Formats: sequence, C-alpha cells, structure tokens
Amino acid sequence: MSDTAGVLTPEQRQSVWRTLRSPRLLKTEVLAGVVVALALIPEAIAFSIIAGVDPRLGLFASFTMAVTIAFVGGRPAMISAATGAVALVIAPVARDYGVDYFIATVILAGILQVVLSLVGVARLMRFIPRSVMVGFVNALAILIFTSQVPELLGVPFLVYPLALVGLLIVFLLPRLTTAVPAPLVAIVVLTLITVTASITVPTVGDKGELPEAVPSLFIPDVPVTLETLQIIFPYALAMAFVGLLESLMTAKLVDDITDVHSDKTREGWGQGVANIVTGFFGGMGGCAMIGQTMINVKASQARTRISTFCAGLFLLILVVALGDIVALIPMAALVAVMIFVSWATFDWHSIRPSTLKAMPKSETTVMLVTVAFTVWTHNLAVGVVCGVIMAMVLFARRVAHFVTVERRIEGEGDDALATYTVDGELFFASSNDLYYQFSYTHDPVRVRIDMSQSHLWDASTIAALDSVTEKYESYGKSVEVVGLNEASTAMRERLAGKLQSEG
Repeated sequence: MSDTAGVLTPEQRQSVWRTLRSPRLLKTEVLAGVVVALALIPEAIAFSIIAGVDPRLGLFASFTMAVTIAFVGGRPAMISAATGAVALVIAPVARDYGVDYFIATVILAGILQVVLSLVGVARLMRFIPRSVMVGFVNALAILIFTSQVPELLGVPFLVYPLALVGLLIVFLLPRLTTAVPAPLVAIVVLTLITVTASITVPTVGDKGELPEAVPSLFIPDVPVTLETLQIIFPYALAMAFVGLLESLMTAKLVDDITDVHSDKTREGWGQGVANIVTGFFGGMGGCAMIGQTMINVKASQARTRISTFCAGLFLLILVVALGDIVALIPMAALVAVMIFVSWATFDWHSIRPSTLKAMPKSETTVMLVTVAFTVWTHNLAVGVVCGVIMAMVLFARRVAHFVTVERRIEGEGDDALATYTVDGELFFASSNDLYYQFSYTHDPVRVRIDMSQSHLWDASTIAALDSVTEKYESYGKSVEVVGLNEASTAMRERLAGKLQSEG
C-alpha cells in the first residue's frame, strides 16, 4: 500500500488507523515514544524526590498515566505522567501522613477531576486570553531551561562538551534529515561516546534506583472515615485544579501546534481516570507534561495516540527490562534535548521589537505578569491565574472609559427638563463613576435618564442607579428612567430598592 502521508490533512494525520497503514508515519510515532520514554525517566525520578516518595512511584505513575490517557484522553499525542506541579501540591501528605494517605489523595483527586470535567470546568478555557497563553508558553520555556541548570553546575568538565555535541545534533540534524528524531540520535550518540571512552559523568542511574518489576494493584490502607476525608480532601482538590489547568493549557497549546481542535471535556475527565488508575497501581499521580509533550509533538513530529501509548510502554520496558542500559545514559544528552525543547517552545515572535511596538501595552503587561508569576512560583497554574486576573482588571478599566453621559436642558422655568443620555455598558467598573455624572443641585425639578443606549449588567449598576434617584429625591426633584431594554428592566425591577442597607 502506498504511503499517502504527504497529502494528509491535520485531522487525518491524527488518525490511528491511517498511521498504522503508513510505515513512515508509524515509525515516527514509535520513535517519538522512545525519545519521550527516555526523557521521562529522570524527570519522574526527580519529581518523586520532590514529593518525598520512592522513585518507583513516579516511574509507575508515568507508565500508567501515559498508557491510560492514550485511550481516554481528548488530546492525541499529548503526554501525561508524574509532574512537578502535582508533586509540590501533595508532598505534605507523604511527609505528614505516609504513602497510603498519599495514594488515597491521588485517587480522590482523580475522582474530583472527573466530576469537575463533567460539570463543565473545561469550558472555562474560553476565558483565558491569548496574552495569557503566550505568557504561559514563554514561562514554560523558561522553566524548562532553568530546570536543566542544576545539571550543569558542579559537574565534571566533560559534561559541557558532551552537552554541546548534543545541542549541535538536535539543532542541525533536522536540516539534513528527519527520518530519525534528532533527540533520539543525540541520546544514542552521547551514550556510545561516554561508554566507549569510559567517560565518568552524571548518568540517569545516578538519579535513583530503577524498579525491577511491573506495578501491581495497590489498595491504600487508610480508614474510610470523615477524618481521613478531612485530611486528604484539601490536597486532592488542589491537585485536581492544578492538574486540570496545566493539562487543559497544554492541550490548547498542542491544538495550536497541530491545527486541530481537541475535546477539552474528555481530556479533563480522562486525566481524572488516569489518576484513579495510577493511584490503584501505586503511582504518585500527575497531569499533562508540557516539556515531554513538546518533545513528542514539536521535536519528534508525533500526532497520534500511538506515540503516547508507546511512551508509556517503552518506559516500562526500559526501566524494568533494560534498566542497566538506561542507567548509562548521560544526563548531558537529556539536558541538550530539554534545552532544544525550551528554545522551540518559546514564542520568539512575541518579544520582537516590532511586535511589542504594535501590541497594546495592556496585552504585553498581561503576558509579562503571567511569565513573572510562573517563573517566581515555579507553578504554571499560579502564573495563569494571576495573568487572567490581570487581564480582567485591565479589561474592566479599559471598558469603564467607554461609558459617556451627556446632559441637555429643555424648556425654561417650571417646565424645564434635564435629560441625561447614558451610552455604554454599565457594570461594576463603569457604574461606580455614574453617581458623579449628574448635576444634582443645578438641575431643574424634572430629570429624565435615557438608558436606551446602555445595558445594566450587574447589581452594582442597579445600586448606582438607586443612589442617583435617591439623591435627586433628597432635593425634592423627580427622576424618570426611560429606555431600559427588557433584560435591564427585569433586573432593575427585581433588585431596585433592595441593595441599600437598612438603618
């Protein structure tokens, strides 16, 4: 059968069936899985150390999560495994209560992720502005790079030329051929150099002991009581939110790279299912891994669930059956791969002088806030939340200035009428100044407020309008509010006069 990979649309390229019929595409997916599996090993061990648990819990989590999400996830080619963000959130449980409570927390977090996804939390992604997304991507690239810095400090000198050779391979090889993923070539070449030349440099084996058996069913030994729930629920809820946010943001990023929309709700509950499965096999839980996903999608050009499944499968094979060989891989090779991923992930266009000059200052501010808080806290979820809050504040300030109030006087004497025309959207930010737009003492006894060109959005606006009418009435003047649309009228009838405190 002929290989038609060159004419496939982005949607067709994600098809598992089409990929299985194309030897070239299948090779790309399988080799991508190998590269990701190799990159997962030191990361999983490192995150286990952060969580304060045995390295095997991180490795088992990476295997079970990758394999499970390959079937139930909503974003093909995305990699889920043990992550630093999740490790930081639930580390106190392992430290204070032990591994059984730790695993129970992972399982409960998975259940909460399923529930939150089914009630529609994934739809909140539409409220994340592009500037936050750009900041998320740039912060991610910075964190990936800075996470490699410790691997280059206090190490033998030969680590640096090895890392340089690895960087040359991953950056230059794709210009010559894409038949084999450049990261895989770098890992193999540097491993052969260090082994054949008997070079002593830090290796994967130095990160921790690799498991010698496959994971088995694990039931956490915790009492099923309200006290247990009170202990683990706060940590499980935090893990659920952090995991969902990081996974959904990563899914959106991969959507942009592949030009294919994914099912965010399915991805959300898929992450929950993966954490439940992981917990019952003694894993530490996790979420989408952004760095490894970029290796898979950007560096290795994988597009289907096959690569995700292979990453988990090869991880298990590598650490259990080939652990002695994997332990020989120099960390310099993985550092080179992750630095390349960092460079490829960063949105360089966003910081070009021409882009910054053309971009509204508020957009740039939101992007910088997202980057700053993410890098400062080393938590992508915190950075995104702060970025969204900043975007909301700046948007509210900008929209508040769009409301105008025009005053005109008709007639003279007792027949005089002051008409105010309000133009714009009235909500908490724009309605706060509404009270000060009227000339209470200088207006005639009859006042009309024309709202036909505005809309009342919230209780703050109703309260502001109540204050205006009450102020006029205190001067013995009558106020008529006209022109409200149907929705605004209904809200005013429901809330008017009920928002002021009594006494």
